[in-house]
Amino acid sequence: MRSSFCGKVSRALCSLVLAGAVVAWAGERTNPGSSSENSKETTPTGPEPRVSITPRAKPPSAKDKDNESRSAHLRVDTNLVLVNVSVTTPLNQFVTGMEKEHFRIFEDKVEQKITMFGSVDAPISVGLVFDASGSMGSKLTKSRQAAAQFFKTANPEDEFFLIQFNDRPELVIPFTTNTEEIQNRLTFTQAKGRTALLDGVYLAMHEMKKAKNPRKAILILSDGGDNSSRYTESEIRNLVREADVQVYAIGIFEPLSARGRTAEELAGPGLLSELAEQTGGRHFPVDNINELPDVAAKIGIELRNQYVIGYSPTNQERDGKYRRIQVKLVQPRGLPPLKPTYRQGYYAPLQ
Repeated sequence: MRSSFCGKVSRALCSLVLAGAVVAWAGERTNPGSSSENSKETTPTGPEPRVSITPRAKPPSAKDKDNESRSAHLRVDTNLVLVNVSVTTPLNQFVTGMEKEHFRIFEDKVEQKITMFGSVDAPISVGLVFDASGSMGSKLTKSRQAAAQFFKTANPEDEFFLIQFNDRPELVIPFTTNTEEIQNRLTFTQAKGRTALLDGVYLAMHEMKKAKNPRKAILILSDGGDNSSRYTESEIRNLVREADVQVYAIGIFEPLSARGRTAEELAGPGLLSELAEQTGGRHFPVDNINELPDVAAKIGIELRNQYVIGYSPTNQERDGKYRRIQVKLVQPRGLPPLKPTYRQGYYAPLQ
């Protein structure tokens, strides 16, 4: 019995060994270039078949087909308009603590439902556009002090860049959180040349496309109109209307009675006011250069005491047309007549 059983086991093992040998031989015939790591044998000479095996793809399930279809047609559509609003008294004092119920907003004269409201001091990206033309010679010191006062209102997450302009604009320092770097560079600024103010604004708007923060503004420090730019006033007006960037300007102007004022200098206040008002910023004309630091600090405080109003337009047409915005206040009791400052409109998307 035992001998018979062992014989059967031996025959079974032999069959398995023989089957393994056949499989190994077949594999070598099918893949003549392959061998085990420890084998020293070379493959036979002569023509050998080349076999290319491509794994069969797993047929997609109904769930996979549905996901693929969703991915191909997925588009995130967020149609929310955000408007920064500053509220001031007749004495130009900022008003805080107002609620959503105190605001009404209109688009093309149609009232909109306010879906978002806040007054949080969110991080901001600011470009300083600094006039370094020849006429700024006696005003440079106070202008530097104005920049320093403005930076004192900065938050750690704010970022800034510096553009100087005379005959042409120059990006002196790109976006940085180090305000001391900008102030140190302003120390070596020299006044010379003509005034390419519009080109400076254009370069600032271009640089602002690199901003990290959703809130954006530029601060212009200049003493007069433009007399050296390649871009025209109409081109810059259209540019600031399209960009979601608030424009603030400090105009350092000679008195109207001063002699020798050019036509460009006479047009300076009107140009800066128009650029600022379109974007929800403000223009501060200054006659006394000693007031510059206080005005710059006031602008910095205003940027951090704004209300943010958001709404989804009832007009959902994606026609690329300009939509006009109007903000009205529901006058709180016990306060003098208040004035809201905000951007005047925006361009609807095309897609």
